[in-house]
Amino acid sequence: MRRLWQIGQTVLGIIFRHPITGTSVIPVLPDGRIVLIRRRDNGLWALPGGIVDWGEDIPTSVRRELAEETGLELVKIRRLVGVYSAPDRDPRIHSICVVVEAEVQGDMQVYDTLEVSEVQAFFPASLPEGKLSHDHDQQLQDYFKGLTILA
Repeated sequence: MRRLWQIGQTVLGIIFRHPITGTSVIPVLPDGRIVLIRRRDNGLWALPGGIVDWGEDIPTSVRRELAEETGLELVKIRRLVGVYSAPDRDPRIHSICVVVEAEVQGDMQVYDTLEVSEVQAFFPASLPEGKLSHDHDQQLQDYFKGLTILA
């Protein structure tokens, strides 16, 4: 019985002690404004994004999360901003986040009302700096510097 318990613990450790892959999107409207969402869980502004679903690639996840959280349509992914993997970047879980800049269009509307309370577009000079969820301040700083980060 003890051996069976050890095997069970090993299997659970393999399954649950691996980072989760997610995306963050820096959505840029035709007029240059950047779209942010207000998260329900902590009330902070954030980049739209989320966990990559089983069977999805990153572009599909970006398109889906963008539509669910902002109502916007992905026109094209412009560039990779970075891959952020610090174990403490997300207070809930260890996640690896692939961040992209995206050209978007459409009307802003929240469809995922369980996670998002508000969606708003900001000109770069008026972004709520220092008040963003997770490590999204850092992601935006790297984006504005034109960097591609592996952190």
